[in-house]
Amino acid sequence: MTDDVRLKPAGWQVTATTVRCEKVDDFVTIMVNKDWSTSCAWYHRHKGQGSPGSKGRFNTRLKGKIDACNGPECPLVVQYRDRLIHEEFGSC
Repeated sequence: MTDDVRLKPAGWQVTATTVRCEKVDDFVTIMVNKDWSTSCAWYHRHKGQGSPGSKGRFNTRLKGKIDACNGPECPLVVQYRDRLIHEEFGSC
């Protein structure tokens, strides 16, 4: 939705929600910033920063979750951002 259209910044600084992610079988916090950039706290905690600090060692269960995580392209993240864009501006 935002790839081909330049959006004005949101009327707020940051917003977040916590949702159940079936891919990682856990609750994840999704954040959307004023400039419409997004992040997932679970991704940053486990996948984005996991391997350097742990020297690549994960328990088997966490390793499976990390492999299943879609990261920045996660449909939950994209859907939440798009819903906020729709609420902020209506249909684009």
